[in-house]
Amino acid sequence: MQLFVMVLNRTEYLDEIFSRMLEKKIGGATVLDSTGMMRVLDGDDVDFPMTGILRQLFNPERRQSKTFFCVLKDEQIPEMMDIINSVTGGLHTPDSGVAFALPLSFVEGVEKKR
Repeated sequence: MQLFVMVLNRTEYLDEIFSRMLEKKIGGATVLDSTGMMRVLDGDDVDFPMTGILRQLFNPERRQSKTFFCVLKDEQIPEMMDIINSVTGGLHTPDSGVAFALPLSFVEGVEKKR
C-alpha cells in the first residue's frame, strides 16, 4: 500500500481528476487547501503573523493549491499518474503540481469489510 499525495496548483483540474478516479474505482481521497512557500513569500519584505491575514483580505487573487491524498494499492499508482497526466497535460508543465507516493507499513480502516 502507498500513500499517494498530490499538490495541484491548477485547481480547475480537481473535479476531472476525481471523476476519472471514480471511473477507475479509486476513491477515498482527502482534500486540503494549501499555499506554496513561494506564493507566501512573493513580494514580501517582512512577514509578521498578522500581515499574512491582512494580505489574504487585501490580495484575494493570490492563488491557492489543493492538496489531496489517498491510500492506494501499489498497482494503482501508475493508473493514478495516467489520470493526472492526461487531465493536466503532464506535471512537467510549469506551475501544474507535484505528486509522490510513500510506502505504508500499516493501514487500517481503508478497505471495506466483505
